[in-house]
Amino acid sequence: MAQAMKIAIVDDEQDMRQSISQWLALSGFDTETFACAEDALKTLGSDYAGVVVSDIKMPGMDGMQFLKRLMSLDSALPVIMITGHGDVPMAVEAMRVGAYDFLEKPFNPDKMTELAKKATQSRRLTLDNRALRRELGDGTAVMKKLIGASPVMERLREDILDLGQADGHVLIDGETGTGKTLVAHALHAVGSRAGKKFSLISCAAYEEDDLGRRLFGPMLDDGPQPLVEAARGGTLVLEDIDALTDSLQARLLTYINEQGSPAETRIVAISNLQAEEKSVEDVLRPDLYYRLAAMKITLPPLRQRGEDILTLFARLSEQFAEEYGCAAPEVSAQEAAQLLQAPWPGNIRQLINVSERAVLQNRRGSGTIASLLMADDEEVQPVMTTEGKPLKEYVEAFERMLIDNTMRRHKGSIVNVMDELCLPRRTLNEKMAKYGLTRSDYL
Repeated sequence: MAQAMKIAIVDDEQDMRQSISQWLALSGFDTETFACAEDALKTLGSDYAGVVVSDIKMPGMDGMQFLKRLMSLDSALPVIMITGHGDVPMAVEAMRVGAYDFLEKPFNPDKMTELAKKATQSRRLTLDNRALRRELGDGTAVMKKLIGASPVMERLREDILDLGQADGHVLIDGETGTGKTLVAHALHAVGSRAGKKFSLISCAAYEEDDLGRRLFGPMLDDGPQPLVEAARGGTLVLEDIDALTDSLQARLLTYINEQGSPAETRIVAISNLQAEEKSVEDVLRPDLYYRLAAMKITLPPLRQRGEDILTLFARLSEQFAEEYGCAAPEVSAQEAAQLLQAPWPGNIRQLINVSERAVLQNRRGSGTIASLLMADDEEVQPVMTTEGKPLKEYVEAFERMLIDNTMRRHKGSIVNVMDELCLPRRTLNEKMAKYGLTRSDYL
């Protein structure tokens, strides 16, 4: 589940603290307030699950000193500064130090909400990727996260292993929710840069000037390093590369050219443009596109991955069931066919949501998978792909999922699986061999 984000409000004026807190709480945010920077620093740390809203003028440690302390703890922590009328030069200085943005009093509460929303999204992305980096200590671990036995997934893993060993820059594209950031981690984890720095930034999360400063500098002496320096010798991942302005594209191209060949720092660019939009090739200047797309990986949409859908659904359901302390839902043959036939416009991200909601439905004893698949369709039309499949394929996919789930539940006990599925040992062995299931994987 996504980590809940908080907003820490730091202001020596009680009325202002309460006003901001109440407004953000009404907007759905979880807030906590501090009367001074010193108190806030006792709570805020390098992995604080949220963002900070701070006044600049405060007694004791003022907002600028507070900001510098926060940036030394975590340069990626979003800090929104509040300035008095006429303090814009101070706000600009705060941006140079590393502030996410600033608001000038009196400010529009809706503007505060909008900034808070963008900042929390950016923070969640940062923390999710840090957690992923901690979890993925080696290439084997990250490759195991790329679950699936479909031909397109087998080919994807082979491409990652091949390109991971190369030095050229990489462009990753594909539909939203297909796991592009995970693939970027995998490319880093299986290559020669595995022990080096892995830096990631979303090009769509910042305004042009702020993004340029975070990427290329200049930075203050006591501020965080620009990412091109912080990632030196490792991998720099640029999400939403298609959001780069023309001037930043030019600066990025200059940086790439100055690195020479082979590049000291590898750039992995990620594009989230959809099929109905312009392609990333249309958006980027040609000389930059061809430098980044020297090696390219296009991730397959979930609807093209066949039985992987059932495997992923089963794994995710088990994880959520353990988290919520209840049983995972049992999937019928009809529901398995519905999962396989769904178009999955949100891909794996959508499957994660459906899996969690299926577990919650099962806990309260109501609801169907079909209703979840149709929940976002206002006209409640059948969620079917345009391509039909032979009944035999659906039956085999369901059979494989059933054996896989039962083996996992009984931790590889053949006797218990035989009893539950009413199958003789020889038949079970033949079906496991047919579907590529091995008992040792469940022990």
